[in-house]
Amino acid sequence: MDKKAAVIGAGNVGATAAMRLAEKELADVVLIDILEGVPAGKALDLMEAAPIEKHDAKVAGVSGDYGAAEGADIVIITAGIPRKPGMSRDDLLSTNMGIMRSVTEQIAKVAPEAVLIIVSNPLDAMCHVAYETSGFPKNRVIGMAGVLDSARFRTFIAMELGVSVENTHAFVLGGHGDTMVPLPRYSTVAGIPITELLSPERIEALVDRTRNGGAEIVGLLKTGSAYYAPASAAVEMAEAILKDKKKILPCAALLQGEYGIKDLFIGVPVKLGAGGAEEIIQIRLTDEEQAALNHSADAVRKLVEDVKRLSA
Repeated sequence: MDKKAAVIGAGNVGATAAMRLAEKELADVVLIDILEGVPAGKALDLMEAAPIEKHDAKVAGVSGDYGAAEGADIVIITAGIPRKPGMSRDDLLSTNMGIMRSVTEQIAKVAPEAVLIIVSNPLDAMCHVAYETSGFPKNRVIGMAGVLDSARFRTFIAMELGVSVENTHAFVLGGHGDTMVPLPRYSTVAGIPITELLSPERIEALVDRTRNGGAEIVGLLKTGSAYYAPASAAVEMAEAILKDKKKILPCAALLQGEYGIKDLFIGVPVKLGAGGAEEIIQIRLTDEEQAALNHSADAVRKLVEDVKRLSA
């Protein structure tokens, strides 16, 4: 492959992302984790699947050696811990903030031209940590949230109407959490707005299920969280960048006045290409939609303030 991707964190999301990158032959992949042997073992397993899956991408795994990411074109960061029983929100934020700082410092040294795709939670706040730590320009730090949330909305629309998911398109803006802003007016089936196909009550039910999509899976799994769809979402972003597709996807990007929001990473439509977030697409929102986006931005801003407080 003429492209190189590094995936930081060899857990379920990271390992699945590495698999998707390799099987799509988007890049050679290096999987990095602090756990001894785990990334190497998963990488070898993926390489042994290559003859069956018929791809020639190379997958390597290393423990703690960020030098293996040298020259990477794209870096997907999934490292971090989930919230555990008895752990406060501040505990989670403080721990993952420290992990994100450490990872980003190392990556900035060995892959200074990379585009960073942040997957670690709390997503929007971790984008700020990565941006400030790396010193990268804002177009090369992007958060994976909207692609996942929009995919969930598309899935529920397809299930509701009994149509192909390929016919569904949806936009979910805002922070990655229960203040996210699904936009039914901009969500379509074969170009037809879902507002023409579903009652307001059914649309609201789908919107609510989308907002709680991650929690629904956690509730079913009991001991973990979603990873197939998050990995696919991160790889769709990576593909748009590695192939310079100029694809418009909802991503967490740093706004500097767009949508009336400043100095905040939040989910908006973004044109993704070789330069990363090459353009933020501004769409016209109703007063109600703008108010919902502002509310979501306030929740993200509170998280960012908590990061600053814990850093002090």
